[in-house]
Amino acid sequence: MPEGDTVWHTAALLRQHLMGRTLTRCDVRVPRYATVDLTGEAVEEVLSRGKHLFIRVGPASIHSHLKMDGSWRVGERPVRVDHRARIVLEAGGVRAVGVDLGVLEILERDRDAEAVAHLGPDLLGEDWDPGLAAAKLAAHPDRPLAETLLDQRVLAGIGNVYANE
Repeated sequence: MPEGDTVWHTAALLRQHLMGRTLTRCDVRVPRYATVDLTGEAVEEVLSRGKHLFIRVGPASIHSHLKMDGSWRVGERPVRVDHRARIVLEAGGVRAVGVDLGVLEILERDRDAEAVAHLGPDLLGEDWDPGLAAAKLAAHPDRPLAETLLDQRVLAGIGNVYANE
């Protein structure tokens, strides 16, 4: 599973290519959201929170989590779109394809914080507070440290690679 820094870098890449641009294509390939079309809406913000990624477009927030095998492929067209694509976004000659995403949902923007409300402090978040992080870690003295580090409610964004280091 990708670490939080991978998601942070993915958000930066999507931000670089999509932010401020108007979507010319929005193809959501998840049955629950198949009728959602954000074409014509501007990408206003791209951010990560732990291992979660949000693309804020008009009134909506596209929430994704890579889980084990997911990725976002971004570049000038044609970025390959195959049967594993869960969402295809195009804007200004750029295509972003969410492939094998473990979670993909379209949320109302004012409710996207609820999707990550359970997370602990994000190591790469603007609101990072080392004191709060230390207190959350210290609150579990009977658990092995690696197990506590992997608990996303304690610290958001740490995976097996960093926990084992």
